[in-house]
Amino acid sequence: MKKIKTVFVIDRELRRATEVVQEEWVLNGEGKATIKFDGTSSMILNGVLYKRFDAKHGKTPPEGFMPAEAAPDIHTGHWPGWVAVSETAPEDKWHREAFSAGPFEDGTYELVGPKVQKNKYGKARHELIRHGSVVVDVPRTREGLIGWLEANEHEGLVFHHEDGRMAKLRRKDFGIKW
Repeated sequence: MKKIKTVFVIDRELRRATEVVQEEWVLNGEGKATIKFDGTSSMILNGVLYKRFDAKHGKTPPEGFMPAEAAPDIHTGHWPGWVAVSETAPEDKWHREAFSAGPFEDGTYELVGPKVQKNKYGKARHELIRHGSVVVDVPRTREGLIGWLEANEHEGLVFHHEDGRMAKLRRKDFGIKW
């Protein structure tokens, strides 16, 4: 899963969205809007569960690392990818719990639950939520999108274009507490 562009250009010093539109198709009403869940990114490929791994700042990725990008990001040094979830490692316990509820189709998911990101969704057990599975109707203006983020308790939105493009919008990019 590659890094997704933001709808608006982010000022890296201020860590805020500018008014400069980077993905115009979103404001033109193209694509579908889906909930961006706050959890741990995961992937299922050929029936195997993988967790997100970021080889940061030139660190050597672990054995079995599948890069999501051809090379590390030239600005941040981050190199996202995937590593298989272990059948026994304690740190993979919550992934295994969620995966046991399968079967699941190949695709990318968000791991949410009691021990993930402060359990923002009030889950009783760990779950894998398929990316793009919760479609919502949102306004397609900057002001309307900010208003939607302020009124709804979600990390943000991910827009999916029919041609495969994606763009995201996060609360934190507008200084909205989460």
